[in-house]
Amino acid sequence: MDDCIFCKIINGDIPSSKVYEDDDVLAFLDISQTTPGHTLLIPKEHVRNILNMSAETASKTFARLPKLARAVQKATNATAMNIVNNNEELAGQTVFHAHIHLVPRYSKNDGISIKYTVHDPDFEHLAQLADNIKKEVSE
Repeated sequence: MDDCIFCKIINGDIPSSKVYEDDDVLAFLDISQTTPGHTLLIPKEHVRNILNMSAETASKTFARLPKLARAVQKATNATAMNIVNNNEELAGQTVFHAHIHLVPRYSKNDGISIKYTVHDPDFEHLAQLADNIKKEVSE
């Protein structure tokens, strides 16, 4: 895609700090560096996000993720890592080429906060929601 910044990086039109590349994927340091070593893993095929990804592209992309995550963690001496993917603007996606963030973590005070809300479960509602999702998976 001509106006996609990640496609331009893949094509070498924009410089990047590459950490891994093969025929199917590219990994490079995010220019924001949320924490030192913040890396992006992208498929070379232009696809908007995971919601639009084929099983083949997903397989190729996610197959590289564990090895890359271990390499980033080892190289940065991080004690933990968040692996994050945002799909669509409401979820925080700002570049509309699929990408996975690998964010090394160093301490509770590194400026990143992810909190999950805990509610008393409504098991009837959960069962209905699970059934609806199962129907969609089957189609």
